[in-house]
Amino acid sequence: MIKINLKIVTPERVVFEDSVDSISVMTENGEITILSNHIPLVSLLRAGEMRLKDGKDQSLLAVSTGLIEVRPNNEVIILADTAERSDELAIEEIEKARDLAQKRLEEARDQSDVAYADALVHLEREMARHKVASKGKYRDVGRKV
Repeated sequence: MIKINLKIVTPERVVFEDSVDSISVMTENGEITILSNHIPLVSLLRAGEMRLKDGKDQSLLAVSTGLIEVRPNNEVIILADTAERSDELAIEEIEKARDLAQKRLEEARDQSDVAYADALVHLEREMARHKVASKGKYRDVGRKV
């Protein structure tokens, strides 16, 4: 099988750079899975779970907003505001951050649309992080990225 050369970059670091068999990620238009020889594509990312498969191994990441570009010759670049591997996430800290984001969202209802949208983005990010952390903790996900 032809591999996909994947690079995941955040403002702080290169989170992942290697070859994989498939990439599943949440976009503005829903979840997509990229396999080898995928057509070129550019899409906005939504906060959610990213699954990387390499043979029988699967790795999970929590990714926030950003951009995905599928280039010719099986090259994929992901530019994300944040991306964290499941083994980097602590459920207790995420639950505190999720509760704070929920409180901010409730407070923002009486404020501007911009404040509400910002609070909603933060809550979506924390929900995605919690989902990935929970799966990573309670499930064997094979090779860690």
